Amino acid sequence: YFSIPFYVGNLDSVFEKHQKWQTLLPRVTPFYAVKCNNNLAVLRTKVSMVMSIGVTPDKIIYAHTTKPQSHIRYACAQGVDMMTFDNEEELLKITRGHPNAKLLLRIAVDDSKSQVKLSTKFGATLGTVGSLLKRAHELDLDVKGVSFHVGSLCTDSVAYRRAIEEVHHVFEQALDLLDIGGGFSGHELEMMSKGINEALDEFFPADSGVRVIAEPGRYFVDSAFTLALNVFAKKKVWNMFMSADGNGLDTMIMYYVTDGLYGAFGDIKLYPDIKPFSTEPRYQSVIWGPTCDSADRIMDVWMPELNIGDWILVDNFGAYTIPMSTDFNGFEKPTIYLVVTPQIWKMNKVQERRNTACTQTHNVPVCDLTLHIISDTFSTSYFDFDFDLPR
Repeated sequence: YFSIPFYVGNLDSVFEKHQKWQTLLPRVTPFYAVKCNNNLAVLRTKVSMVMSIGVTPDKIIYAHTTKPQSHIRYACAQGVDMMTFDNEEELLKITRGHPNAKLLLRIAVDDSKSQVKLSTKFGATLGTVGSLLKRAHELDLDVKGVSFHVGSLCTDSVAYRRAIEEVHHVFEQALDLLDIGGGFSGHELEMMSKGINEALDEFFPADSGVRVIAEPGRYFVDSAFTLALNVFAKKKVWNMFMSADGNGLDTMIMYYVTDGLYGAFGDIKLYPDIKPFSTEPRYQSVIWGPTCDSADRIMDVWMPELNIGDWILVDNFGAYTIPMSTDFNGFEKPTIYLVVTPQIWKMNKVQERRNTACTQTHNVPVCDLTLHIISDTFSTSYFDFDFDLPR
């Protein structure tokens, strides 16, 4: 008995998140981080494919600070000018591959309040900013602004304030674009937005001439997707010294489900909140993925006993899951089903017709991004880029 796992994606949730962003952070233009979920009924991870659905090159930022030379040349050929850097060697590559690029200098900031820290790998220290800007000027490269990233799942708005304050002095170099990064949780934007807005008003007021953007990914898609796993095998084993009554012997139940660490769970830290449909007793359990690898162990958890053929639903599973999946051992990747209410569907179709008209007349500056309803699985490409969402 083996049923293919599947996702259900709620596109209404994505639209609602975008509306909330516009309300809470009206000065910050969101550039969706494609790497987070490349199957959001909208995109492929290739620049050419994103552009083919109406996203113009000026709305794309190639947000990786260390890029292969061939990728820089490809971005240049596609008219994607905006990209980031954090070291002199990258500037030399950009000079050779895209001398007319519009650059953002990524600065390393304090990410100690985040669950996923990035500043050890990406970003220039404040002490090297001056020399990098000078080198860019010597190479006749156009540095438009600064970017930073406080790390993923940061829940402390003070971290954003501190970072905004730190990069403020860099703008004495006549820069005009500030990228405050990504990592925004889908559940705490209300709390975070107040501190961000206050810091922007203090250090980059509306009349400063500085445009502010961000790179949210999981904020839009995390809660929009639910993964359904099927229990296709099960066995009970005696587990020594772990019984609830202290007798030293208890039953542990092992479940084998249709996705695992080689699929959606490969880059996920799990914080289980079991919500059974009954009040049955819970047993110590192990949930295994389907592959031959003994490391394919999803989690140990106390939960009610399940039967072969039962389904486990994993909520809030739209971020960094779909792009991470492989077909190791020949197991199929999850199918994706997308749902949308008639109201949002009609809005989408109207926008789709607008984009088609814009593409046919080459009047691309007035085109907005539309969410196309697509349910197939897209291949992963080598580009790490973000694109501008419509206001």
